[in-house]
Amino acid sequence: MLKETNSKPTTKTTKKPATIAETIDQLVENAHDALCAMDDFTQEKVDNIVHQMAMAGLDHHMELAKLAYEETGRGVIEDKAIKNMFATEEIWNSIKNDKTVGIINDDHERQLITVAEPLGIIAGVTPVTNPTSTTLFKSLIAVKTRNPIIFAFHPQAQKSSAAAAKVVRDAAIAAGAPEGVIQWIETPSLEATQTLMNHERVASVLATGGPGMVKAAYSTGKPALGVGPGNGPAYIEKTANIKRAVNDIVLSKTFDNGMVCASENSAVIDADIYDDVKKEMKARKVFFIKKADHKALADAMFDQKRGGVKGPIPGMSAVAIAKLAGIEVPEDTKVLAAEIKEVGPKDWLSAEKLCPVISIYKAADHAEGFALCDQLLHFGGLGHTASIHTLDDDLATEFGIQMKASRVLVNTPSAIGGIGNMYNEMVPSLTLGTGSWGKNSVSHNVSSFDLLNIKTIAKRRNNMQWIKLPRVYFEKTSVRYLGSMPGIKKVFIVADAVMIELGYVDKVLGELKRRPDGIEYQLFSITETDPTTDTVEKGTQQMNNFQPDTIIALGGGSPMDAAKGMWLFYEHPDASFFGAKQKFLDIRKRTYKLEKPNKAQFVAIPTTSGTGSEVTPFAVITDAKTHVKYPLADYALTPDVAIVDSQFIETLPKRTISYAGLDVLTHAIESYVSNMASDYTRPWSLQAIKLVFDNLTASYNGDLQARAEMHNAATIAGMAFANAFLGVNHSIAHKLGGEFGLPHGLAIAITLPHVIRYNFKEPRKLTMWPKYEYFRADEDYAQIARYIGLQGKTNEELKEALVQKVIELAHSVDVTLSLKANGVDKKHLEDTVDKLAELAYEDQCTTANPKEPLIGELRQIMLDEYDGKGVED
Repeated sequence: MLKETNSKPTTKTTKKPATIAETIDQLVENAHDALCAMDDFTQEKVDNIVHQMAMAGLDHHMELAKLAYEETGRGVIEDKAIKNMFATEEIWNSIKNDKTVGIINDDHERQLITVAEPLGIIAGVTPVTNPTSTTLFKSLIAVKTRNPIIFAFHPQAQKSSAAAAKVVRDAAIAAGAPEGVIQWIETPSLEATQTLMNHERVASVLATGGPGMVKAAYSTGKPALGVGPGNGPAYIEKTANIKRAVNDIVLSKTFDNGMVCASENSAVIDADIYDDVKKEMKARKVFFIKKADHKALADAMFDQKRGGVKGPIPGMSAVAIAKLAGIEVPEDTKVLAAEIKEVGPKDWLSAEKLCPVISIYKAADHAEGFALCDQLLHFGGLGHTASIHTLDDDLATEFGIQMKASRVLVNTPSAIGGIGNMYNEMVPSLTLGTGSWGKNSVSHNVSSFDLLNIKTIAKRRNNMQWIKLPRVYFEKTSVRYLGSMPGIKKVFIVADAVMIELGYVDKVLGELKRRPDGIEYQLFSITETDPTTDTVEKGTQQMNNFQPDTIIALGGGSPMDAAKGMWLFYEHPDASFFGAKQKFLDIRKRTYKLEKPNKAQFVAIPTTSGTGSEVTPFAVITDAKTHVKYPLADYALTPDVAIVDSQFIETLPKRTISYAGLDVLTHAIESYVSNMASDYTRPWSLQAIKLVFDNLTASYNGDLQARAEMHNAATIAGMAFANAFLGVNHSIAHKLGGEFGLPHGLAIAITLPHVIRYNFKEPRKLTMWPKYEYFRADEDYAQIARYIGLQGKTNEELKEALVQKVIELAHSVDVTLSLKANGVDKKHLEDTVDKLAELAYEDQCTTANPKEPLIGELRQIMLDEYDGKGVED
């Protein structure tokens, strides 16, 4: 560690640096002061600082993605947003428990004590391809190990990279880090970067960029971590799951338009399945160019004198590249494919591409397939990544042993699999070492651990699925369970004024008062349709004064959501609403995790047949300052007991019945087509769908048995989406409801036909979830239609029959499916639709949608909803 522990920080002057050398000297001096200041930091203090950095980066993930795209013109905003989430959520989840301060291991039996010390000042070099995510990632692992970092950003991404650095720097300083912990060169230049890397007080260089910059980092004469180029092959072997393999490759090649260096550059396909794979690729909008167009494509893409792709190519779309080469392709083309035989300079299409273009080879057998992959690695990809799609485990292992690649991925999209943790158990990282094969010092995914030359064979794994539910008591008069439920002494009841007027609160109290040992109780009555943070704060204060052991939420979604918020902050006063509202990709890995309640048990008694909140880990709370609705989601918010008693819904107003019932239908349909749906959740979804279609109209018209069935349907649908989650129907409705004051169920119903049609179409962006092996929403909607007895010869006909059935059901309960008919002003919609679409993309429900939406697509759905296009016209 380059640290002068006995020296005192030098006095700063206000003199403006006159030269690049003086500028770098000042940055290094600031960093050295920070290094000394962090010398006595505890592990707990370091972890808190890094946690706050991760949450800040996560909170700005969309803003930084937009900045990166606007500045560089490369890739896809939505994918950059996911990269930023990966660089915060996944990285924090991976490193949060790492011991990086002081004694990290004390082996008494062997008398070995391991002590961690920082390397010293880090020079961080970042690329134009992944500017903000790489900055976030490197900042987190540097501060986690108490290393101050000075960045030299790529000149074409200076603004967005600096914005990312500022977000985490400010969060770090606010949490107690010294001011010099994260810095950057304000005016980028090659000379400034080289001066920084070669500065005598810089301990190590963490370089991500082109081969020249990485070589320069290794030429500094000091420890360096860099990456090498990737020309990764994907071998599709004859036993492969073809749909899954093609889905993975198209997903990978289109993710941020192919700029992740681990992405597949070539597909080597066994002759036995070649035609089937090619057919599936074409179905997924892979366009095979003619042999006559190969030279035009190569000339457009590659600098054949210098080697490598031309500057503008990385991150360019397939359609744009085809246009540049003068090749006509359909506008919905996702990937360009060229069938070739040569490997090497004789055919530049065999080289690394960093864009949605892939070369295709036919292999006669395993031996030729292995040989072609080996040749491709030797042509610019040694040490990086190779992948195989096969159902033969032994062959996959043999492939891993033979390939000169640090990452050998099995049945995995390479771009996502290579960066680790989402499709396999590799360390998540945005700096991928290539070992001595690629002239790197490390062969693993770089993170906050020691340097080792590690070769990894990572096999695809599905995420462990799970079912989490409260105890559910149902049937009419089941509220009587409160008379014998254990552990009740002091009860806090959350309800609204209507529950008091209807005598429902008295029914609950009547059962509680039957208890032989008596109870104490307090009542909190909410008056809002959408509970706010102010209401939650007031209720929490009352709970703190009363100290209940049991919380009963009585009412519709609003009292339950409010009660869940109060429960959270009563149990954990230090909990953060800012942290709780953050979006996540995986609920088990979320950056801010809520602790399990331990002071009070939670009983939910629904009095509307809609939200399913009685069995879900969700609560929708409106920020009182911004008026934005935030769906909070954490298993800590799941009630302990749900009492589904139909006597509480017999007097519901007809309008509530219609809106709530259509909300139930949407819960069931969205959970069935969700990318997280499973064999456990789909039966609940289908049963709830059938119950709604069979009973909602009769319930609306006063049939009490139908109302009881709808009450069951609401809870069954809640059980489904509590475990499979929802999709963009709810993301859109949350934002429309908040902006225009529409009841939730109404906004949901207006959106539903449009989302079914949208999700049914072949996606422009494939969704990421290991269990979701290929796009199947079209099949899922058709299966729903068949289950409820609809007719159709094709999936398209069945889908449209389902849409018409939804429209008929809505009309039967007097709901008109357009924003215009429900009082939304057209100009107000047009003025706000861009922001609403972005907020809908950021909504938590979006991550489980069966296809990844683009913001522009969500915007169009909202505009179509105004007149009810294709629904009410």
